[in-house]
Amino acid sequence: MPDRPVRKIRDRGWTCRWLRVGLALLATGVLGTALLAQTGRPVVYVVPITGIIDLGLAPFVGRVLEEAAGAEATAVILDINTFGGRVDAAVLIRDALLRARVRTVAFVNKRAISAGALITLAAETIAMADGGTIGAAMPVEMGPPGAPAQPVAEKTVSYMRKEFRATAESRKRPPLLAEAMVDADVEIPGVIDKGKLLTLTTEEALQHGLADVRAESLDAVLQFLHLTGAEVRTASQTWAETLVRFLTHPVMGSLLMTLGILGIIVELRTPGFGVPGALGLASLALFFWGHWLVQLAGWEELLLVGSGLVLLALEVFVVPGFGLTGMLGLTALLGGLGLSVVGAGATWEVILMAMGRGALALLLALAASLALLRLLPRLRFGRRLILEPALLAGTAGAAAPERDYAWLGKHGITASPLRPAGLAHIDGTRVDVVSDGEFIEVGQPIEVIRVDGNRIVVCRPHSTDGKE
Repeated sequence: MPDRPVRKIRDRGWTCRWLRVGLALLATGVLGTALLAQTGRPVVYVVPITGIIDLGLAPFVGRVLEEAAGAEATAVILDINTFGGRVDAAVLIRDALLRARVRTVAFVNKRAISAGALITLAAETIAMADGGTIGAAMPVEMGPPGAPAQPVAEKTVSYMRKEFRATAESRKRPPLLAEAMVDADVEIPGVIDKGKLLTLTTEEALQHGLADVRAESLDAVLQFLHLTGAEVRTASQTWAETLVRFLTHPVMGSLLMTLGILGIIVELRTPGFGVPGALGLASLALFFWGHWLVQLAGWEELLLVGSGLVLLALEVFVVPGFGLTGMLGLTALLGGLGLSVVGAGATWEVILMAMGRGALALLLALAASLALLRLLPRLRFGRRLILEPALLAGTAGAAAPERDYAWLGKHGITASPLRPAGLAHIDGTRVDVVSDGEFIEVGQPIEVIRVDGNRIVVCRPHSTDGKE
């Protein structure tokens, strides 16, 4: 009995002791977590901006900026060495940098010319390597093949001048220096004379407050940012981004336009749906997919191209001849394709050049379709692709198959002018025919008078009394 109070006191003592130990362990864990968080390595993303600045570069930079913000990175460093490129691509990258949720640093190593200068000015911090240059950003347009680039209209120069100024103002940099890079009419006493574009060296950029620091390497930039020892993650393009840059290249874009129009024309000229139509639709789909991702093509352009194809189909299959429907179809098709390669800040001159590019693709497709439609029926592989139920005769000089003689004596109406070859509707079937040496206008009645080798020969029908 006397031992019970003592035992209770001992039990309470052990309980208090274990409670103190638990609290101490908990405090140690919290403190350790806090210290680990404080001593964890910061993360820095590095984005290479090299070569020509094209439209496919903009989604890549935007994706890295979002990824860095999601990873709570300390900074994103743009490693820049470019002579420039497309203005609309630079504007997209500039906008992404201005709204970025992570610190951005431009490391000019060794040059940021033209569109590269706009991207550099959009970063929060600018570091330049020795021997670096920045500026010379007057927009130009490409001339004919082999000819030098031509100056653009005043509207485009004015637009780009204000883009550069607004970018410099947003980053608290000298706006006149930015304007002088674009417009030769800007004069800054002691810096640049009127009539000359501004290009600054590393020393000059530091002297005039455009650049923040001189850095010979990425490590030097990290040291300036107090990020020595940070985890550096060099960003690289995904396969999809590489594919988009390939599809939006001007040469590839023109090729896809030409192949798309060519496939549609050949498909419209042949019955059924086969390889030409599939190739054409696939080419146009790749063209619009790439330009959609780089924010050039939208629903408006897709509707224009779709309307153009529908109108051309109506012209071929429903409306005889070639008139208003065909002209509207061609206009809508060229408008949709042309606007799909026009970016931000485009003037009427740029838009007309884009329309010309679409017209050139259309002319090339027309020429190629005429050659293919003449050549393919003579080839074994081509005859499997183009199945023309009306033109079922053998080779020239050979006897026609029995089924071709079923056309003899049939009457129909011309679906196109016969000069002397053309199309006719006979018994509800579209047939390739040849007139008997005379020109027959569209919509005229005709009669099949003979099957001559691979030709179905027609003429105007004659009545029994000798009158037409």
